[in-house]
Amino acid sequence: MTAIDTLISPAAASAMTDDDNQADAAAPAFRPGDPRQDQRGPGKHQGNHHQGKPKRDKRDVHGWIVLDKPIGMTSTQAVAVVKRLFKAKRAGHAGTLDPLATGGLPIAMGEATKTVPFVMDGRKRYRFTVRFGEERDTDDSEGAVVATSAARPTLVQVEALLPRFTGVIEQVPPRYSAIKIAGERAYDLARDGEVVELKPRSVEIFQLSVTDQPDSDTMVFEAECGKGTYVRAVARDLGRLLGCYGHICALRRTQTGPFGEADMIPLDRLESLCDRAASGEGSLADILLPVETALDDIPALAVTRADAARLHRGQAVLLRGRDAPTSSGIVYVTVGGRLLALAELGNGELIPKRVFNLTGLTASTGRNKDV
Repeated sequence: MTAIDTLISPAAASAMTDDDNQADAAAPAFRPGDPRQDQRGPGKHQGNHHQGKPKRDKRDVHGWIVLDKPIGMTSTQAVAVVKRLFKAKRAGHAGTLDPLATGGLPIAMGEATKTVPFVMDGRKRYRFTVRFGEERDTDDSEGAVVATSAARPTLVQVEALLPRFTGVIEQVPPRYSAIKIAGERAYDLARDGEVVELKPRSVEIFQLSVTDQPDSDTMVFEAECGKGTYVRAVARDLGRLLGCYGHICALRRTQTGPFGEADMIPLDRLESLCDRAASGEGSLADILLPVETALDDIPALAVTRADAARLHRGQAVLLRGRDAPTSSGIVYVTVGGRLLALAELGNGELIPKRVFNLTGLTASTGRNKDV
């Protein structure tokens, strides 16, 4: 399903999840020292630890935060923290990161959640370290060892196999993943000791290379890939082909769609900025990235205020005259420089698909250089 297909389905477009994971749910307590604490999301029997606490006053916040997620934190926990810092009514992430991973976790708040599918359909970049000699049940260092080998591959041997992992390939997702099997998450079934059989699926890897070899046991890779790709599965399958086994021992996401490392904010920095804003020493608007940042690859179309009023009511608009656009497809519509809607353009007609209501806290025109 493409971003446009998802966009046309309002329920799906605001689901606020990545390929397979749940989104804005109650997060379990953050315990980095517990290696078996929810490794891929909250357990199915986990209670709500906020139960019984008074509800905080929440407000409408619209925009993006690209958190530089710390190691040991689940994506759901990260969403909960950012939502609390901004006192936001609604939030969700655009692509899960495992607790072991660090790096860019785009978090949408308010009306930005309507643009999540466009971010999720974008390319992602990862930097990860593979440790050879062991395969683990989670395909990373948090799992139990299931196979070992004394053999170690050379750089030449590894690079000779990389073309088999680029392009459109068939990949079996890790057992500990958020993919659903008969309505249950694979990681829940695996944790309960059930045999998890996942079917291969097509994914696309645009680039894969070795960038460093710190020692005979480990190699550092960089990958650029499409939606649904698991680099943990790359490490597992590469190790099997080499006959030496392997798993990921370090993972960092450096790009998600339009969001790169320059957009990331470490958690401690974000907490400090929010504290300063609360004391009047800054503005939360300067911390946010605008909702339309997620729409960088989509053409923008400015309309008159009269046409904007029709679109806001969900009515189509006919575009006539010498300056009328002749292109077709999804566009994001602005009025007076402000985001109004996502609409489908064709045959001189503009049909609204998602209308934005940006009443409340919104991002400044650009993030403050001091943020």
